[in-house]
Amino acid sequence: MILAEKITELRKRNGWSQEDLAEQLEVSRQSISKWESAQSTPDMNRILKLSEIFGVSTDYLLKDEIISLPDAVPDIIKEETGSNVRQVSMEEAGSFLAFKETSSRRISVGVMMCILSPVLLIVLYGLYEAERISLSETAVTGIGLTVLILLIGGAVGIFVTTVLRGQRYEYLEKEEIDTVYGVDGMVRERRETYRHTYSLLLVTGIVLCVVSSIPVFISLLFFGEDEAAASAATGILLILISAGVFLIVRCSIVWGGYQMLLQEGEYTVQKKIENGKNEHIAPIYWGLVVAIYLAVSFMTNRWERTWIVWPVAGVAYGVLIAAMSVFRRRQNKSF
Repeated sequence: MILAEKITELRKRNGWSQEDLAEQLEVSRQSISKWESAQSTPDMNRILKLSEIFGVSTDYLLKDEIISLPDAVPDIIKEETGSNVRQVSMEEAGSFLAFKETSSRRISVGVMMCILSPVLLIVLYGLYEAERISLSETAVTGIGLTVLILLIGGAVGIFVTTVLRGQRYEYLEKEEIDTVYGVDGMVRERRETYRHTYSLLLVTGIVLCVVSSIPVFISLLFFGEDEAAASAATGILLILISAGVFLIVRCSIVWGGYQMLLQEGEYTVQKKIENGKNEHIAPIYWGLVVAIYLAVSFMTNRWERTWIVWPVAGVAYGVLIAAMSVFRRRQNKSF
């Protein structure tokens, strides 16, 4: 095992990102990246510092023939993840990244379908209220709900099949992993190539979500309380939001695949532990959201407005998870 592999292994076992290690060594993240991909080697002063930080001997770091890894995993991590580390081969890493690319398209289309599902109902109901169409209220509701249910059903089918296909890779998100020589460098190179696309898609998606409310303001300014104009503006708002979310979800899933293999960002060993503790929350929370959405929609029969439950629930879920993480950290410190 060469020095580059040992640095990578020890960093991951401590649950540190490249930025974390760079800060401790007072070097740039790029320096750590070059060391781990064997493009350069640290000088002797850095070797000594690495030895001190990781709690290993300089002999272990410098001598390739010493391959037995020291016990460098923090106790709290070892207790909760176990001592067995899954090894990821080059073939497995490539297969996983290909799956992430495919699943990013499927999941983003599914999310887009969910957001677009009430559009026809909203537009038809607005036209009915403004007496612009001859359809009855029952027909409007029936057509709109049929399309809504078909789109949501199709989206659920996409989500379920994608999750089932990705079960073989679940360990990458939940367990500590080790990559064979060359994988780390390959993933970093591909991530850097994708970085510009990721930034472009992310920014474009956010901008679309921000400007999506403009049609509503224009409708109020030029058409006042006209129901047909308001419903059309709401439909355009949802179309813009769906396009923005499509881009955000698409690029985030691909980027997350790189982060999983590198065990960085939201996928360090410690973060995996925290995410594992939150697993039981998601099905309960979103089950309640679905129940509330359906109950409110059927009781009020205002399907053109109750869609707001979903973005509010999404924001609230993020706040809930963040609050629970802070609470756990404080509990750990108190002990």
